[in-house]
Amino acid sequence: MLTDKNILVTGVTGQVAWPIARFLAQHNRVWGAARFADDDSRERVLAAAITPCAIDLEQGDVSSLPRNVDYVLHFAFTRGGLGDFDRAMTVNGEGTGLVLRHCAAAKAALVVSSHAIYAPNPDANFACAENGELGRSFAPWSPTSPVTKIAEEAVARFCARAFDLPVTIARLNTVYGSPGNLVSMHIRQLQAGETVKVPGAPNNHRPIHVDDMCDQVAALLAAAGVPATIVNWAGDEVVSAQHWCREAANLLGCEARVETFDLPGAQLSHIADVAKRKAITGPCKVTFDEGLRRLCAQHHQP
Repeated sequence: MLTDKNILVTGVTGQVAWPIARFLAQHNRVWGAARFADDDSRERVLAAAITPCAIDLEQGDVSSLPRNVDYVLHFAFTRGGLGDFDRAMTVNGEGTGLVLRHCAAAKAALVVSSHAIYAPNPDANFACAENGELGRSFAPWSPTSPVTKIAEEAVARFCARAFDLPVTIARLNTVYGSPGNLVSMHIRQLQAGETVKVPGAPNNHRPIHVDDMCDQVAALLAAAGVPATIVNWAGDEVVSAQHWCREAANLLGCEARVETFDLPGAQLSHIADVAKRKAITGPCKVTFDEGLRRLCAQHHQP
């Protein structure tokens, strides 16, 4: 557990970074970087005892970031449509370099990438290892993400060597436990009487609860290296979207309507090989079904 450290969290207002930043702020001095387009988001960060820093990675402005930080957690990134590749490359690729150069004196940096960079495999039970094939994946909800996350990783790997900055690149799988992630999106669809559509049967994932992510940050930072350490950040259990829809529907008293549709080029499943992550962090502490019960009770009661 990290205590009494100076920590920078970029993308602090995002669904994944926000609970981690709040957790770290309980025992550390935390700076939270984001665009802060509205006063409400800034006030929310201040209320959590986090110091807000306005940045604009598209314009290359990171001047408000502190330099005397012990650790950097870089979550900031942008999604985009088919016309947004240049902007997304600027923010996700170049922006990563600007942040890491600014904080090159840090003890370590955790750069959060995505499982979306792996090449699709027709086997729904295939587990992607860190040295596996990258690219060729199409993500209709964010076409820019797979390629610009690969760019982000390349820049982070360069920064580790160029600045002698220990880096861990964590390829994040499906996150749950907070109300803005994929599992919650599906639950809200079911509660609205809609049909959840997924590109595979089964549509497998290795979901990780935000509480486990909070618990594992310190170990992932301790594993940072030059060259950069690359690790899948995913849960211990393989769980399908069909399973979590059925279980959530049982808990909430609604119908679990799930359909499979054809999506050429997309990943049919999102299973990561987690042997390396387990060696670094140990096992997860929140079982999926328990985490799902907590999620439904806290955020999805009718």
